[in-house]
Amino acid sequence: MFQETLLTNTSADCRVRAFAIAVLAHQIVAGPDVRNACQRHLNDLERGGERGLVWDQAAADRAIGFFEDVLCLNGGDYEGSPFQLAPWQAFVVGSLFGWYVDDGVRRYRLAYMETGKGSGKSPLLAGIGLYGLVADGEQRAEIYAAATKKDQAMIMFRDAVSMVTMSPKLQARIEQSGRNEKIWNLFYPNTNSFFRAISNDDGQSGPRPHMGLLDEVHEHKTASAVEMMRAGTKNRRRALVAMITNSGSDKNSVAGQYHDYGVRVCRGDVIDDTFFAFICSLDEGDDPLTDEACWPKVNPSLDFIPEGRTDGIPGRRYLREQVVAARGLPAKEAVVRRLNFCQWTAAENPWISGDVWLGAAERVPMRMLRNRPCVAGLDLASTTDLTSFVLEFYPTEADPHWRLLPYFWIPDHDLEGRENRDRVPYRVWIAEGHLETTPGRAISKLHVLRRLQTICAYFDVRKIGYDRWRIEDLKQLMIEHDIELPEMEPFGQGYQSMSPAVDEFERRLLGMPPQVLDEDGNPLDIDLSEFEVVETLRHDGNPVLTMCAANAVTTSDPANNRKVDKAKSNGRIDGIVASVIATGVSGSAPPGGGTSIYDKGVGI
Repeated sequence: MFQETLLTNTSADCRVRAFAIAVLAHQIVAGPDVRNACQRHLNDLERGGERGLVWDQAAADRAIGFFEDVLCLNGGDYEGSPFQLAPWQAFVVGSLFGWYVDDGVRRYRLAYMETGKGSGKSPLLAGIGLYGLVADGEQRAEIYAAATKKDQAMIMFRDAVSMVTMSPKLQARIEQSGRNEKIWNLFYPNTNSFFRAISNDDGQSGPRPHMGLLDEVHEHKTASAVEMMRAGTKNRRRALVAMITNSGSDKNSVAGQYHDYGVRVCRGDVIDDTFFAFICSLDEGDDPLTDEACWPKVNPSLDFIPEGRTDGIPGRRYLREQVVAARGLPAKEAVVRRLNFCQWTAAENPWISGDVWLGAAERVPMRMLRNRPCVAGLDLASTTDLTSFVLEFYPTEADPHWRLLPYFWIPDHDLEGRENRDRVPYRVWIAEGHLETTPGRAISKLHVLRRLQTICAYFDVRKIGYDRWRIEDLKQLMIEHDIELPEMEPFGQGYQSMSPAVDEFERRLLGMPPQVLDEDGNPLDIDLSEFEVVETLRHDGNPVLTMCAANAVTTSDPANNRKVDKAKSNGRIDGIVASVIATGVSGSAPPGGGTSIYDKGVGI
């Protein structure tokens, strides 16, 4: 058989067990979830037989040997080099192909692997697919590089094609359909098996994969590609769906859900003998931007130096460059933490860090706000979205903070469906009084108007800033129902209006000294020490507003003006938009009279 003749050298020692022991003995630097995965493996070696699990040492060695005796890498300095497995890669490969159930069925049917960028995940997944194609003993095996979009699926498939081209042993036995960069199918005639890319937009139905391989799962917007692969594996005794990814920016995403599940399985909170997880993560208190010692926990190939190389991958020099860039450009920090150091962020380029936002939470008695001047920002929903109204109270001598007090409304129709779509507990928030509903399928503007009238009558609201979008319907309802509100001021959503408001909101939240302007709006170079107290912003901890803050993303134009961008955000940000609008119309002193304790007679 092909798989027997090609494997001339197999490991005499169990590299899977050796890795687990070395990790737990702290001879290999690893994070908590990898340590748990290693402990799980050793526990199963000792007691897995009670659950019908069988460890096949020869099968594990054979799969590891296939990579190192048959496969070659491609690209850059690695072009044509033998595929030397790093210890963590040998652990993964050996685990996936060494564990079975006592009736011969492959134990692991679903695998999730998460490491830092550049650790060698994609070549590993491509190699797993090629092993499934030619060396796994499966007749008419269907191997798929799967994704939601064809272009994405082709990235990993091209790695597999290059590996075939680089390996004389594979090139002589595998038929390629297409030419050069347009090869679309790998065919192994000995078992009538094929390897190709597939995506949801192909319109195909009924794939029956022996292996479904999914790269960069954190980029998948839905679980459709994963479910498409899993649905077709039910009649395959040794089918495997394997996912690899960097960390993502939304724990409610496909990758986030598998990440959390994998953490629980490795920790032993959930017993699932069919699920394999290798999740690189940092320990609590680790900061990769200040301590290089934790880098190998999330870059497991970093300390593995292949023969003929002088450094591991991705390499410390590269990581140092990323850290320097993150320090110099705060907007890049979240990306570096996520891609290079496996730290999940709340948004692709989150504007407000969780520590800063949660640190600004402080509830105060309503009597402290009752007669205090404030302005408001209104962000109206279209039909079924979130409507937000945020009051921003001016600082006083007794309370030297800006205070945010938010109100939110959604339609009361199909709350369960809305929760499933947005992946947030709306019904809990409603029960706790953080969110209100309006009757019907769409937001009732009249209901919201009457609530605004009540809120403004209770508080000293001097001005309401609003997005011009859909405001005419609201104004017409005000006329028809004789509803009066404080002064209404339109507020644009482009860079011109939003950028100064974003800057000021950020300044207040971070407690930075105010920027003092002259009559023409130019910054004055003055000694800011005259400001005895620096204004800081506080919010009441409303979880709906906290959700919006976690999702908020800013974008910039070529002049570096910023705005909060709904299109770039991962979820609802309406409350933050309303907060920025309120900041934008607040000025330095309450409209209509009264002074701020920071008003120096100049603009802020």
